[in-house]
Amino acid sequence: MELSGLRIADMYITAMPVILSGILNMVFTKTGFYRRHRTPIDGGRCLSDGRRVFGDNKTWAGFLSMTVLCTAVQVLWGMFLKMVHADPHNELYSVYPNSAAYNAVIGFLSGAVYMIFELPNSFIKRRLDIEPGKTKRSMLGACFFVIDQIDSLIGVMAVIYVFADISFGRYLGYVALGGLTHIAVNLVLYKLRIRRNV
Repeated sequence: MELSGLRIADMYITAMPVILSGILNMVFTKTGFYRRHRTPIDGGRCLSDGRRVFGDNKTWAGFLSMTVLCTAVQVLWGMFLKMVHADPHNELYSVYPNSAAYNAVIGFLSGAVYMIFELPNSFIKRRLDIEPGKTKRSMLGACFFVIDQIDSLIGVMAVIYVFADISFGRYLGYVALGGLTHIAVNLVLYKLRIRRNV
């Protein structure tokens, strides 16, 4: 994995739209509007084992809001970086130029992939009878705690890997740094009572 020196700052500059969108999406899920429109992606359906497919926490409103937020924030972040002449520090511009159209594509893909890559984890946790948003106090729970931090990042950072000129080691570095950042952000949101658990 590549996590060294000033290059970490470039990684944060590159991934910042996803970080900000994740925080904004978490705030959105606490609004009355979200609660009134939180239709589960699985439609409340259960499989033959009697357990839900994904559970109540995976909703169409959350999926759409994360995708829209990521698209908008990515475009605005690109405009900001261009204004302060910091484009060279965003690795997404190492191959393709900083443009509104390019940023919209990256933002849309990042938001959609972020939500899609959370679904397999939710599916498995329902099969193991782990409540949505919870982890068990066991070795299995510890494993799922780690997975909870990086499941969506594996997909989002793959978008960066595909569109930027980075090595696979750097991709793994993005996932690791993103996971640590995810834990730190969750701790702050927990302290602010925006999240119910870390």
